[in-house]
Amino acid sequence: MTRVTLYTRAGCCLCEEAKQALAAARARAAFEFEEIDIDRHPEWLPLYNEEVPVIAIDGRKAFKYKVGVDEFLKRLAARA
Repeated sequence: MTRVTLYTRAGCCLCEEAKQALAAARARAAFEFEEIDIDRHPEWLPLYNEEVPVIAIDGRKAFKYKVGVDEFLKRLAARA
């Protein structure tokens, strides 16, 4: 199954929007979901500090800052 990772941080309004979009997408497609707070995992700070939210599909960066449900589902299908 395809794995989707959301790199996020507390207090990030764009991160909350991304979480909502991914929740809506999960109602329409099956995928494993993992959320990583980069402030709790400092090894991710050098990569994503200025870019959150970042959404990776199977370990490859697919989106940063904003994501739409339909666009996400298209990329998810393309990588499956």
